[in-house]
Amino acid sequence: MQKQLLIAGGGIGGLAGALAAARAGWQVRLYERAAAFSEVGAGVQLGPNVVRILHDWGLAQALQAVAALPQRIQVRCALSGRELAVLPLGATMQQRYGAPYVTIHRADLHGLLLGAARAHSGVDLHLGQSLERFSDDGSAVTATVTGCGSAGKPIEGDALLGADGLWSRTRAQLLGDVPPRVSGHLAYRALVPREALADLPGLAGRDYVNQVTLWLGPRLHAVHYPVRRGELHNLVVLVEGPAPQDLESWDHAANAAGLVAALHGCCSALQHVVHGVAAAGCGWRLWPLCDRPPLRGPQEMARGLVALLGDAAHPMRPYLAQGAGMAIEDAAELERALAMDALEVPLRLRRYALNRWQRAARVQERAVRNGQIFHARGPVRWARDGALRWLGAQLLDQPWLYGGGVGALRGA
Repeated sequence: MQKQLLIAGGGIGGLAGALAAARAGWQVRLYERAAAFSEVGAGVQLGPNVVRILHDWGLAQALQAVAALPQRIQVRCALSGRELAVLPLGATMQQRYGAPYVTIHRADLHGLLLGAARAHSGVDLHLGQSLERFSDDGSAVTATVTGCGSAGKPIEGDALLGADGLWSRTRAQLLGDVPPRVSGHLAYRALVPREALADLPGLAGRDYVNQVTLWLGPRLHAVHYPVRRGELHNLVVLVEGPAPQDLESWDHAANAAGLVAALHGCCSALQHVVHGVAAAGCGWRLWPLCDRPPLRGPQEMARGLVALLGDAAHPMRPYLAQGAGMAIEDAAELERALAMDALEVPLRLRRYALNRWQRAARVQERAVRNGQIFHARGPVRWARDGALRWLGAQLLDQPWLYGGGVGALRGA
């Protein structure tokens, strides 16, 4: 008989998990508490390790239709504006890792996965309903569905996947965890039309809009890159500071004056980028950044008939640009594990966790370290800038990351 997978959460991770499980031959029932599918946020960077998976799922054409293909990553000093290093992308990444480096609007990535899930006969999507509690008796998992007239309705499946994000209720019941930790960092995010940045003083002309630009400064950094086929630019400024009190309402209207104050002393070119948001009639949104300590073992990703995926398992800081990517890698590994029909379901989920936890933990650790390096002050900052000027692309490239993951295991 066809196995049944229950999924809590309909974000990028949940939809990727649903598509992966259906590809493995399982029947999927996904429950999303919101009344409509949507994805908040702005841009996402996807390295070749992630793009290989999307291509393997038959989504290359759909991805190309909505993404941008930046040609390089340029690192600059936020104080002087001087270029520190450049990493070629484009054809270089394609040749080296078998897939390009792309940048995409979160809503476009979510829509791409949603379209693929809806088109698959093995996926049933339920809106306005959430999985509140579950029990695992070793042979089946039973969960309680609430919302849309389903108050306390029990449903049964062969396994449950918690893909319900940073504040995962599935994780809380499975692991009994404390809340996520507050990083002490804030992310100001904005989207502007390409034309708003194309001719700003101090920038590299129109070629500038087709790259990822990273500015490093004391206790802050900024990054911006094209999304939506290059029609929009995603801007993020990350600063160290106190978080809003209500962390679960994590998308806040930003006080632009606070951002301007945080950038005091930065070069005029970066100031022009930030002021370009207001000049274009666009606004800023504010996210307090939270994460969890790196995974300590496979038992933190799967127990019995219940597994966790994406931010529910390993929320991370954005300083390696791999949050969404790790969720998609999780899903690809889940597909491999669920397709192992000779194994009992708990062993399949155990195999999934064994194959994922160390890589996810390494990315979590490196993301924290990158944040410390990006925001360095004094002698550490001088040493960082000197190393970037001397070694350049050698420091920026990440073969262990871009060449690793599930795509590499498949021979991509």
